[in-house]
Amino acid sequence: MARSKQKEKQIIDRIKEGRSRSETTDELAQLILSGNRSALARAITLIESTQEADLSKADALMRILLPHSGNSFRVGISGVPGAGKSTFIESFGLSMIQAGKKVAVLAVDPSSETGKGSILGDKTRMNELASNSNAFIRPSPSSGALGGVARKTREAIFLCESAGYDLILIETVGVGQSETAVHSMVDFFVLIALAGAGDELQGIKRGIMEMADLVVMNKADGDNLPRAKAARMDVQRALHFFPELPSGWIPEVTLASSLERTGLDAIADSMNRYQHHCKTNGYFDLHRKEQSRWWLKETIQHALVDLFFAQENIQTELAQREEQIIAQQQSVSEAARYLIDLFKGTGINPK
Repeated sequence: MARSKQKEKQIIDRIKEGRSRSETTDELAQLILSGNRSALARAITLIESTQEADLSKADALMRILLPHSGNSFRVGISGVPGAGKSTFIESFGLSMIQAGKKVAVLAVDPSSETGKGSILGDKTRMNELASNSNAFIRPSPSSGALGGVARKTREAIFLCESAGYDLILIETVGVGQSETAVHSMVDFFVLIALAGAGDELQGIKRGIMEMADLVVMNKADGDNLPRAKAARMDVQRALHFFPELPSGWIPEVTLASSLERTGLDAIADSMNRYQHHCKTNGYFDLHRKEQSRWWLKETIQHALVDLFFAQENIQTELAQREEQIIAQQQSVSEAARYLIDLFKGTGINPK
């Protein structure tokens, strides 16, 4: 450990002294492996970049760090706006740090449609957790990615694991059908719910509640405690109508108060029992392998879409086909086939 810290100091000192404008890929990897939070933040910025030069450097960095990843417990956290996800994450994160864990939070913000940047600033809402040396918080714009999950969130998980974080919390954007994409990158899925959510709770049931490993009735304190207890019973009954989870785990419902920091030990206990259950029956490793296959296909799909719309001839023809569709001179399916054939280079000449 002392040798690692000494190496980290040498790299940082050399950069500060101007002997290098920036660290090499190997040096950046060494800083991350030593737990340097600034280096980890720079690495995530690197993998989020779409610049060609950065892509190759990011690939090289991931090749170095991948063997050091995979040792965390990955938890997805979702819920309706106002359910108190960020407050819950801060309270739960701090309790896990007290239990000896290093906690990383990847909070995916809704993107500004104009600037494509983060507009919520989750990090500013977790001041106590952010200031803890055993925590790392990274808000990232979703940039329109399916499920409200930044495209590079999966790679960011690996980077955090390489930096020694053994609990990764992923806060997702709102709740909806597409929100379920987060389920394909985590080990355990937590749904934050509220008593008296009414139609919002019904929406959760139709969308993602059937995939939840744990439902947390949040804000179970004060005058709201009786309502939270009643809602807990309602949700428990509702869960019986959903299909059995592939893991064989029976979803649980618990009460918590993020403000009073109660019920957090029960949540940690549920996660520990789930982890033991899934590692015992072999589902834990199987699920991660399936996730890797799914994300390979997702990444290829996104790359092909980006490549398609980047072609100048496609951009020109797309505008013309849009006008023809609006004028009802051509169907959407015919226009799509034409553009795809053009992209494939089948020799069709523009008409």
